[in-house]
Amino acid sequence: MMGAPEIHKYGTDDGWHGKIEEGGEFPPEKDRYHLYIGLFCPFAHRVNLVRYIKHLTPFITLDVVRPYPKDGGGWRFPASNDEYPGATVDSLFGSNFLSDVYFRDDKDYKGKYSVPLLWDKKAGRIVNNESAEMLRWLPTAFNSLLDEDAKKIDLYPEALRRKIEEATPWIQSHINTGVYKAGFAHTQEAYEAGVVPLFAALNKIEKLLAENGGPYVLGKQLTELDLRLYATIIRFDTVYVQHFKTNLGTIRHDYPTLNNWHKNLYWHVEGFKESTDFKHIKENYTKSHGDVNPLGITPLGPFPEVEEGYEEDWGKVRVGEVSHPTVLKEKL
Repeated sequence: MMGAPEIHKYGTDDGWHGKIEEGGEFPPEKDRYHLYIGLFCPFAHRVNLVRYIKHLTPFITLDVVRPYPKDGGGWRFPASNDEYPGATVDSLFGSNFLSDVYFRDDKDYKGKYSVPLLWDKKAGRIVNNESAEMLRWLPTAFNSLLDEDAKKIDLYPEALRRKIEEATPWIQSHINTGVYKAGFAHTQEAYEAGVVPLFAALNKIEKLLAENGGPYVLGKQLTELDLRLYATIIRFDTVYVQHFKTNLGTIRHDYPTLNNWHKNLYWHVEGFKESTDFKHIKENYTKSHGDVNPLGITPLGPFPEVEEGYEEDWGKVRVGEVSHPTVLKEKL
């Protein structure tokens, strides 16, 4: 029995909210779906992480927009695959801009031309452009086609769902989007209203990691929380500290437990290093935010971007915090 069709109201700014599922409008098939991302974007990053972790690279093809410039047409594709390392031409349509792909499905679309964007090559339609939705259903969407090892990888396990649901809102609000609240603030008051809860949340996740004993946010099992958090933390010292003025502390100096956690993911867990491109990350933020960094100069540091030396015995890792008075007073 076919599932109810995904309804998209054309000419709106609501976006697409389809789902790949057995018996649905978008069934799982090898090489049917195509993902458009920017390697700079933390929200696209977490979807690409699923693609790696669940061994979906043979099932979902990929194109990558340039990290800059961004103008009226949105994110650009390079003119050739040699123009910018890691960026690709639009292999499906040869588009100049990501917006051209959006308009192929809805010529009157009025929303943002954001990444990630998941396209159905067979139906000639957009499936979804909302990363949080894809993060939830994509890990199980192709299970009927995967081998047993890949099928066993469960990022939303039944036994941990309550804890995932409890942590997701404050991680999303204060960390994932908290860096943007601070970084795009136009007043001192707005900046402080974003940066203080951000560091209060980092203090909180530092303690949570220590309590659960690693190597993942909730202990022994990798979950979607690790993907949500990694996409922001991997950008923190390299971009957010200087570019978004989130410099009350750094991950490598003030949060030893969080630093140990992200060193392990980057160096030892398949998919994390492979999906991380610091050139795209650094140059996107520093060269496409003219109001924040008008000269477009990209800092060389920090060096190295991710430290080595993962400590497997989490009992030996110091639990840190940022002890700024306003941060310690903040109640999340």
